[in-house]
Amino acid sequence: MEDIDRIMEVMDDAFEPRWGEAWTRGQVSSLLTLPSTHYRLVDSAGARPVDHAPTAGFTLVRAVPGEEELLLIGVKPQDRASGLGRKLLDFLVRDARSRGAERVFLEMRENNPAVNLYVNAGFRQIGRRSGYYKTTDGVRLDAITFALDF
Repeated sequence: MEDIDRIMEVMDDAFEPRWGEAWTRGQVSSLLTLPSTHYRLVDSAGARPVDHAPTAGFTLVRAVPGEEELLLIGVKPQDRASGLGRKLLDFLVRDARSRGAERVFLEMRENNPAVNLYVNAGFRQIGRRSGYYKTTDGVRLDAITFALDF
């Protein structure tokens, strides 16, 4: 199975359509053609999936000199609350440091329950964009920007 298939399989399970956060296959494919984009896939134990083993989670990251941005993190619902999201963040930080980053950014909608994951990993809120996200039923939600400095 190609890595893009693995990413999309998790994306389809992990992102509730109401929030409009899931990316299309075309968006992910386009992003992955850029040399500044990195991703990681993990199985339910937090290791790289081998052969036809199921993928439980992924991260998509964009890098610029000195900084990286977590664009997407996804974990299948059945693998949540297992520490897998934290493992993915720990991998992200380690990998970003190895690429010379001094800071990681992320943005999320204001009512995203993953906020505890980010705060517990050391991210701090640095900004807010009012009404940035729009749900499928028309509700507007703020975007919150977080950063982690090394």
